[in-house]
Amino acid sequence: MDVRALETLRAVGRQGGVTAAAAVLHLTPSAVSQQLAALSREMGVPLTERVGRGLRLTLAGQALAEAAVDVAVAVERARAACAAFADRPVGTVRVSAFQSAAHLLLPGLLDRVAGLAGVTVECSDEDVAQADFPALTDRVDVVIAHRPDDDAGWRDTGLRVVPLLREPLDVAVPAGHRLAGRAEVRPADLVDEDWIAVKVGFPVAELLDAVAAGSGAQPHVAHRINDFGVVEALVAGGHGIALLPRHTAGRRPGVRLVPLAGVRAGRRIDALVRPDHAERLVVRRVLDELVDLAAGL
Repeated sequence: MDVRALETLRAVGRQGGVTAAAAVLHLTPSAVSQQLAALSREMGVPLTERVGRGLRLTLAGQALAEAAVDVAVAVERARAACAAFADRPVGTVRVSAFQSAAHLLLPGLLDRVAGLAGVTVECSDEDVAQADFPALTDRVDVVIAHRPDDDAGWRDTGLRVVPLLREPLDVAVPAGHRLAGRAEVRPADLVDEDWIAVKVGFPVAELLDAVAAGSGAQPHVAHRINDFGVVEALVAGGHGIALLPRHTAGRRPGVRLVPLAGVRAGRRIDALVRPDHAERLVVRRVLDELVDLAAGL
């Protein structure tokens, strides 16, 4: 059985089609289709089926893709067994983070890794909807993702989930706002305010539902912007209020962060790693540095 074909099958399942899987695997779509066809012939059952103009895994394909995880883990574990006899783990580890976590964590991580001979970290920022973070692990070794406080998050994804930290979310108001001098605010204090929110599907957006439940009034969302730097600029200019992360926002002049009481306002930041990637010693080393860095915040 071709290990590469099993990886291709997994990618098609997670990415949702041949074209997306081909991009992740750096193959042509025809090469992906050929591998799937050969694997299907070897298994003696159809592993994919047409749905409209797309392709999805059959039940047999899904079962094989799940079993292929154990194969990939075993292969990486075997490599790690030999790598353990080297002087130190070496190699390149790809790390992605959503923008505010990139600001919070990536500079410190790179500082730490600079002292590890033979270890290279390649960073990228990936601002995606919450449901799309797991798919990034097909092309990134360590994906720094976030979710609301009480959200189940990455359960049933088959990924290794490493908790990093909890970051409170505060209400950002202009410096001259009626609430700027308060020690805390409650949802009832925020009725009739114009909000600057992130796009629907992103973790912070769900907290506005909790604010609505606490105040009994639906918040008025005037703008939807994901870049917290832009959000801060609009808040400072008096164009609305927003929920912003305490550790990575509030540094712009003219913006005040006020804790939100009566609502569990925060987000969980986790590192997502495929179980086979997690067997690589160099990935473990970088992940340990990331965990230690987050613990010190």
